Amino acid sequence: MLFDTHCHVNDEQFGEDLEATMERAKTAGVQYMVVVGFDRPTIEKALKIVDFYDNTYASVGWHPVDAIDMQDEDLAWLEELATHPKVVALGEMGLDYHWDKSPKEVQKEVFRKQIRLAKKVNLPIIIHNREATEDVVTILREEKAEQVGGIMHCFSGSPEIAKKCLDMNFYISLGGPVTFKNAKKPKEVAIQVPMDRLLVETDCPYLAPHPYRGKRNEPAYVKLVAEQIAELKGISLQEVAQQTTANAKKLFGIE
Repeated sequence: MLFDTHCHVNDEQFGEDLEATMERAKTAGVQYMVVVGFDRPTIEKALKIVDFYDNTYASVGWHPVDAIDMQDEDLAWLEELATHPKVVALGEMGLDYHWDKSPKEVQKEVFRKQIRLAKKVNLPIIIHNREATEDVVTILREEKAEQVGGIMHCFSGSPEIAKKCLDMNFYISLGGPVTFKNAKKPKEVAIQVPMDRLLVETDCPYLAPHPYRGKRNEPAYVKLVAEQIAELKGISLQEVAQQTTANAKKLFGIE
């Protein structure tokens, strides 16, 4: 019983074969998933999917790359959506210094606004961090994000940064990169983070695990992530599946 805590089956890459994708996930033992929306079109699509499929949930937020496009009415819309019975988190939100579409100061402001909204509606947050670790950690601290906690999505930092995030009431989520042969840091993190604070994800259609690296990722492949963590920790796949699923259900408030 696996829980893919971060997938984008609302991406157009699944336009032709969404049903088959969901069937393959089920066959692989993926019983739950969170479909992440990060702008108006992807949020609307995510909500359609979770309204149709059992045991699928949505997270709604504004991606840092598109922070410059976010208006006050978008934030109000997110607040409205937070009451939807299948919306279990806000995000993905955060900072992305890799792309330069949205100026850093605009990203920071939009990030802070979404953390404040999460505290208002009492939902956990899903953090996107690309080449911005120091600023992400600073903003989470300053905004007292530990009050709602959440997920460091597709975590790529060091065990030291993971510890700082754990101390702020965040779970560490690992995806495809933990299976890459040369991925030293994610493997160290997998070994060091306690089982009761780990989550698994695909971030599909991106970051497919080995041996599918470079191809389209999909929720079924979260099993490969869980298998790698089991191997690194010297425990069974069943133990990883049970614990990470229990962690996700606890965080998202799923009975």
